[in-house]
Amino acid sequence: MKLLTVSVLVCSMMALAGAAALQEAEKDNETEAIIQEEEHRVDKRSTSCPSHWTEYNGRCFLYIPRTLTWAQAEKNCLSMGANLASIHRTREYYEIKRIISDRTHSSPETWIGGSDSQEEGVWFWSDGTPFAYSYWCRGEPNKQHCLQMNYGGNNCWDDVWCDAHRPSLCAKKI
Repeated sequence: MKLLTVSVLVCSMMALAGAAALQEAEKDNETEAIIQEEEHRVDKRSTSCPSHWTEYNGRCFLYIPRTLTWAQAEKNCLSMGANLASIHRTREYYEIKRIISDRTHSSPETWIGGSDSQEEGVWFWSDGTPFAYSYWCRGEPNKQHCLQMNYGGNNCWDDVWCDAHRPSLCAKKI
């Protein structure tokens, strides 16, 4: 009788241990499913920009190495649902410089979306956002009409004739 009681106890303990292990496995599976679902959500957010574009602060940026005039560069960006990039604060400027540097391993003079071609000294961004931030080089802007960045040793902004050929940076909202 003692042997039967011990056997029943051992079997009961094994059944309970098995049930606990099964419950733990189900918890692990649920946790894994939640983790996979969360990773899927993160992947969706991180792929909100098209391939080769870089996301920053709700916009996607793409460096275009082919040299074009300012108008050709803007038209090229428009063909991709974008505009030449507008820049609104210092931190954004440094991030954009990093995007260009990552692609080129240098700091080439690059078209961005500023222009005063409609009226001398009245600067606009081609995407229609307010022109409230600038990083002009000393003595700039002068009498030219299109905006390039990464000019001179300070990598500041310079207005240049719009028919010059430069690489460009496109930007679009996510």
